Amino acid sequence: MTVQIVILALIAAFLGLRLYSVLGRRAEHEEETISGRVDAGADSKVVQLPLPKPGDRVQGPNGQLREIPGVLAPAERALREIAAADRRFDLMTFLAGAEGAYRMALEAFWRGDKEDLSHLCDSDVYEGFSGAIDARLAAGEVLDNRLVRIEEAVVVDASYNAPMARVTVRFTSDIAAVTRDAQGNVVAGSLTDAVEAIDIWTFSRNLKSTSPDWLIDETDEG
Repeated sequence: MTVQIVILALIAAFLGLRLYSVLGRRAEHEEETISGRVDAGADSKVVQLPLPKPGDRVQGPNGQLREIPGVLAPAERALREIAAADRRFDLMTFLAGAEGAYRMALEAFWRGDKEDLSHLCDSDVYEGFSGAIDARLAAGEVLDNRLVRIEEAVVVDASYNAPMARVTVRFTSDIAAVTRDAQGNVVAGSLTDAVEAIDIWTFSRNLKSTSPDWLIDETDEG
């Protein structure tokens, strides 16, 4: 009887070891396969940009950054180059500044403030705004516009040709626009009905400059 018990115990131990070797290896293999699939999926969405502040970054597997809202794929590589050339460059700060410049430039243009525009734009864009202001004044018209809200600001393109960096942003906003004549009568538009506007503006900066300011160097409609 003792011999039979020992034999049965040895058989059980042998079967247990075999079962562990099969299931253990399968579990390890499956774990590696799943991990590989997750990493591949994350890589397809990763934007390797050291741009946002630490609090703004969303970490994915292995500490990788998931796709950053507000950036289209064509701009990613150039933004990485800009960030490498200027370690102070921060995407979230840039977008906030771009929205502020967009608002200030529109409001300065609407009220005909050339001085403020000269601080926000390069010479070509300034001349365009200035000429439009002069034409409006010559016609005796006044703009009574209001930027209701900026719905979205998305980086759609970027380039870096040392030392010049250029970033193009598409703004989607709601604007209430009214044009009045010299007597204050409404010629066109309405302050009660905001209209969606899509503007594509490009900002540029010489990264070797001590000035942190980005200037508006191109404006277009979407």
